[in-house]
Amino acid sequence: MAAVGKRSVGACGWSGVSWTGVIPLLAVWLCAAAADQTEEYLKREHSLSKPYQGLGSSPSSLWDLNGNVLVTPQYVRLTPDLQSKRGSVWNRMPCYLRDWELQVHFKVHGQGKKNLNGDGFALWFTKDRMQEGSVFGSKEQFVGLGVFVDTYPNEEKQHEKRYSAGNQRIFPYVSAMVSNGSLSYDHSRDGRPTELGGCTAMVRNLNHDTFLVIRYVKRRLTVMLDIDGKQEWRDCLDVPGVRLPRGYYFGASAATGDLSDNHDIISLKVYQISVERSPAEEKMDKEVFIPSVDNMKLPGLEDPAESMSGFALFLIIFFSLVCLVFAGVILLIVYNKWQERSRKHFY
Repeated sequence: MAAVGKRSVGACGWSGVSWTGVIPLLAVWLCAAAADQTEEYLKREHSLSKPYQGLGSSPSSLWDLNGNVLVTPQYVRLTPDLQSKRGSVWNRMPCYLRDWELQVHFKVHGQGKKNLNGDGFALWFTKDRMQEGSVFGSKEQFVGLGVFVDTYPNEEKQHEKRYSAGNQRIFPYVSAMVSNGSLSYDHSRDGRPTELGGCTAMVRNLNHDTFLVIRYVKRRLTVMLDIDGKQEWRDCLDVPGVRLPRGYYFGASAATGDLSDNHDIISLKVYQISVERSPAEEKMDKEVFIPSVDNMKLPGLEDPAESMSGFALFLIIFFSLVCLVFAGVILLIVYNKWQERSRKHFY
């Protein structure tokens, strides 16, 4: 995993390969140039790691606790393996990074057998913090990004005959969602109606470390997993055109219901990503104030162009009616004048 401090992304490794002459120098130069284009810097003010000193207990703490959280020297347990528990940790510092990466070292384990455990945990980058709710222990109609590690298939258990074998998911399942506050995570359908993408992730009761990374670079959202004990990232979802405002908060929450699990956070590490942008990319990469996804209209978010065209249509109709009324009044006056002249001419 990443070391503390500055870390270059995409470093080249050629162990076991012998190079001679100019080729290795050229290869090293190209690798160094590529590494310089993308660098990561650990942001301690947004990170949570051992030994969790002063966590949520002093004004100087960077993280707040909420609900049934248990802090030990080895992990932060969001929920114990007990029914009907909720817990969360939230960073006190808003994040103003344009490009960032959140690396999560976690562990999900308990006494329940396969499909007899729940409910799961979520990772957040949202406008609001420390608000309990039904979405893995946090607020339902959130504003921002949520990434969910769902360990129980609610919908398929309720509607098993509804799905073909090819349409059924294998749980645990990781998914992501962006909301402007008008969307609700449908827990009974495991978030299907609003998800951006997802993948199966067998993360329960493993004897090796498990990791998840959320990467947001150049308006592109990527989620990857390292859960097989091979120290290799595996792609889970990759969505371009995701627009997230700055100044939101990182957090993690979990919940249990009739079924339960231990949901442990071992570390949350946020890295600032330094990437090069072309002038065209800089021009396109404007400040965002409301979360959105390109080519995906979120309810309650009006398109400014559509709103303006509707207002213009209203003005056209309004002034057309005014003109018709005015023309009618003029015609009525002319008609009355004409009648008066006709009566005078007749007599």
